[in-house]
Formats: sequence, C-alpha cells, structure tokens
Amino acid sequence: MEKQQNKLTISYLTAALLCILAVAVDQLTKWLAVVHLKGQEPFVLIPGVFQFHYLENRGAAFGIMQNKQYLFAIGAVLILGVVAIIYGKIPPQKKYIPLKICAILLCAGAMGNLIDRIHLNYVIDFCYFNLIDFPIFNVADCYVVISCILFAYLILFHYKENELHWFSFKKGSEQ
Repeated sequence: MEKQQNKLTISYLTAALLCILAVAVDQLTKWLAVVHLKGQEPFVLIPGVFQFHYLENRGAAFGIMQNKQYLFAIGAVLILGVVAIIYGKIPPQKKYIPLKICAILLCAGAMGNLIDRIHLNYVIDFCYFNLIDFPIFNVADCYVVISCILFAYLILFHYKENELHWFSFKKGSEQ
C-alpha cells in the first residue's frame, strides 16, 4: 500500500512539474507578445493565413462574457480540482499515459489563463488565423483545445469500454 502511495505521489509531482513547465512556456510566449507585439502592427507569418496580433481579452472564447474574471477564476479552480481527482484515478500503466498528458495540458491551459486573469484582469492573446477569421488565441488555449480533442478521441476510439472501469466517481470503484 505504501509503495502504491509513493508511486501516486511521484506521479502527481511529475505532473505538477510538467504542468509548471507548460505554464512557463505559455507565460513566456505572452511576455514575448507584450514586448514585441503590443502597440505594433500585426506580425504576418504567412500572408493571408496566420499572423501574430496582440489582444487583451477580457472575456472568454470568442470574447463572450466580458469582464467576468471572477467567474473564469472560479471555473478554472474547479477544473483544476476535478482534473486532479481524475488524474489520481488513472491507472499507472503505460497505455494510460496519453490520458495523463491530457490532464496535464488541460491544467496548464487553465492555469496559464488564470494567472493572466488574476494578475492582469485580462488574458493576452496573440495567434490569429486570418484565413478563416478564427478568434485570436494563445498557447494556453492550444493546451486546452488539444487536450480536449485528444481526450475525446482516446475515450471514443482508442480505449475499449472495459479499459475505462476506473473512470467512475462511484464510492468503492475499482482502481
């Protein structure tokens, strides 16, 4: 039992370190956006397709719910808590590493934008696909979207139903 607890502790510590690293990458890119893009014309990487364009987003995706930072902060904390609980239920076998990566990326994305909301009262966005006029986004947003798509793919197509018996919030469920 103690050996299993040590493995879980090491797993959480590893996840925390990877999450911190991912958040650091997100925050570094946002700092670079402030230094190099704020108050400047957009930096066109691929004409008509993709550019770096500084934006201070005080809302959520697509700019909805402007200036509701407290709601976003509460939501981010709840997401972090739920993901931490789910992470602890993921079996230690190698075949479940992709699910752990999803959890880490989701937490890193939530934390990256939460830091902005608390520190700045807005989120720094700077990536813009003007080919499809997609809303401006950032690295933390990429973490969230990639992790959610990968998670859905894994649950729907990769793992068999009997491999997900641990994915239950019932009291006394197997692990």
